[in-house]
Amino acid sequence: MKGSLIIVGFFALGCVCGLFHVIPFDIAKTDISFYTLCALMFSVGLSIGNDPQTLKNFRSLNPRLIFLPIMTILGTVSAAALVSLLLPHRSAADCMAVGAGFGYYSLSSIFITEYKGAELGTIALLSNILREIITLLCAPLLVRWFGNLAPISAGGATTADTTLPIITQCAGQQFAVVSIFHGFVTDFSVPFLVTFFCSL
Repeated sequence: MKGSLIIVGFFALGCVCGLFHVIPFDIAKTDISFYTLCALMFSVGLSIGNDPQTLKNFRSLNPRLIFLPIMTILGTVSAAALVSLLLPHRSAADCMAVGAGFGYYSLSSIFITEYKGAELGTIALLSNILREIITLLCAPLLVRWFGNLAPISAGGATTADTTLPIITQCAGQQFAVVSIFHGFVTDFSVPFLVTFFCSL
């Protein structure tokens, strides 16, 4: 929760700096977002490669639980396509690109800004931060109403890190490996799906 609020704070600070021209050059006309994206992708690869225990834990999973991240991806993208029916000024591809961030706001918003512009990138940032915050706040209710796998699916790509503690607290420690696996798969799918929908 604290991390999400810090991200929102930096976003608000960036808006203020842009509004009052605090920074003397136009960042949008530079390649800084591309290099930031490269640094983020390097960090993701580094964190996965640096933790062999995570890969070992995947082997102990119930084979049926492999379908959980697949259903999360299909459900999220389908729901985003349905939401586009309520937003006539946004295409289904735009909405699915935002949904395909799966809570990974830092990466997806940069991709979408690069492909579709700052407006949709901002929507992606806020939408995916909101997904993480809702999971953090509503995990106990999700477990009570929909079962132990509900907060994992709701958390999307965040279930391997920021929402993992609340998920294990509410659903049980036995779901920790499932949560990490789910977060790993959805996390890995973000750059491919976001760029795919942005290119449609």
